[in-house]
Amino acid sequence: MKIHLLAVGQKMPSWVEQGYKEYAQRLPAEARLELKEIAPGKRGKNADIRRIVQDEGQRIVSSIPKNSHVVVLDVTGRPWSTEQLSERLDVWMQSGQDIALMIGGPEGLSDECRALGREHWSLSALTFPHPLVRIIVAEQLYRAWTILKNHPYHRS
Repeated sequence: MKIHLLAVGQKMPSWVEQGYKEYAQRLPAEARLELKEIAPGKRGKNADIRRIVQDEGQRIVSSIPKNSHVVVLDVTGRPWSTEQLSERLDVWMQSGQDIALMIGGPEGLSDECRALGREHWSLSALTFPHPLVRIIVAEQLYRAWTILKNHPYHRS
């Protein structure tokens, strides 16, 4: 199974790339995490934000690998504990189906993206910078995997 992290934003600071890579490379081949960066729309003084979000959404949708189980990361989604994420990861791995996790830009995801989500996951009621979300998701997926394997990384 592959977990495709489809995230709006490119040219991240080195600390973001290093943090993401640290956890993504810890995951084994059975739960490989792959990042697909989606080009963000140009935001300016008089930008049409609604149109930008729609365009980003179309680019995200076109990046979803065929037959993937789509999970939307959104503040309105369900909050999962680490243990609940571990249970979800186990179900996903048992299905054998690839997973596509969608992370929107600063204004979130388009309605089209939200409609495609078979699950909606909220990391927190807090607002995080979108580059940081990549690191949090990668770390939490690694932590969830360690729970499944009784690895000592997760100590509750």
